[in-house]
Amino acid sequence: MKGRVFVDTNILIYAHDLDAGSKHDLAASIIKRIWDEKTGVISTQVIQEFYVNVTRKIENPISASTARGIINNYFDWQVEVNGSETILVASEIEERHHLSFWDSLIIAAAYQARVEKILTEDLNPGQIIEGLVIENPFL
Repeated sequence: MKGRVFVDTNILIYAHDLDAGSKHDLAASIIKRIWDEKTGVISTQVIQEFYVNVTRKIENPISASTARGIINNYFDWQVEVNGSETILVASEIEERHHLSFWDSLIIAAAYQARVEKILTEDLNPGQIIEGLVIENPFL
């Protein structure tokens, strides 16, 4: 991977969900590569969604204390804080591209971080939004 990459919540969840099968293996490999290359970017939204999902919504939830440890490690990455400016930009992206607000908030955070691409399962792969390439690594 060249340049910095924004990692959406679903990629992180698969990387830590041992029951996710081949998606776990691929996501874990991607995350390892991003760690090695020091190119990872996430947002406060991603961290919050990750915590809720891995402690409550996956087939075999992990403990809150384990999740906190994982999150603490991800704080070594660049973390975009979704403040007032990010929220306003997200609302503009939502309106301009007819996306959900939550997906627009991911894009706004990635845009403000000046990454090259977003790794996600939630948007159309190959699409370019606000100059950011959307990539679904599972295709």
